[in-house]
Amino acid sequence: MTRAPAPFAPLLLALALLAPAPATAQPAPGANPPGRPDPAAARRAELDRLFEALRDAPDTPAAQFVESRIRAVWSQAVSPAAALLLRRGLRNLQGNEPAEALEDFDAALVLEPRAPDLWILRGRALGQLGDRGAAARDLQEALRLEPRHFGALAALADLQEEAGDVAGALRSFDAALALHPRMPGGADRRRELQRQAEGDAL
Repeated sequence: MTRAPAPFAPLLLALALLAPAPATAQPAPGANPPGRPDPAAARRAELDRLFEALRDAPDTPAAQFVESRIRAVWSQAVSPAAALLLRRGLRNLQGNEPAEALEDFDAALVLEPRAPDLWILRGRALGQLGDRGAAARDLQEALRLEPRHFGALAALADLQEEAGDVAGALRSFDAALALHPRMPGGADRRRELQRQAEGDAL
């Protein structure tokens, strides 16, 4: 079966090129400088606007532009130290060394346990090692942190398909497409999953 390019491939490229952000002074925990909006609240508001734009994008280039903006906001959850570990983990994944990549992502998650992209990438390493159950749990944690993460939903669909749960894979992929209707390769991927699901139902 020819599968559409993994929907988190742009994430891998973006994170591989991610440069550590310059250090900035941080306010004390719980403190917010007077007159300044809460950064987390500002990110949530920006994501709300971007996801609305993603659903309403008139064509694929517009959708890809909005997707890149969403991924840029998500990447803000990754600190410079975690980004170094992440890039090393990506090199190990690309070099077909998932066990070493898993160590890197484990260490990165100690630093940034609330970064959904790190959970997705660790899930990818676990999947390559054959531990689908642990991979699925990591993807579910990513979705707990960011329920609108279309990349996590599409990756979960891949795992479900590999495990023989084609109906579940179709549901997960439909959820991803509801968020990102113009996902590259999405229409072909959904047709293939639907074909398999209808065959299983016969």
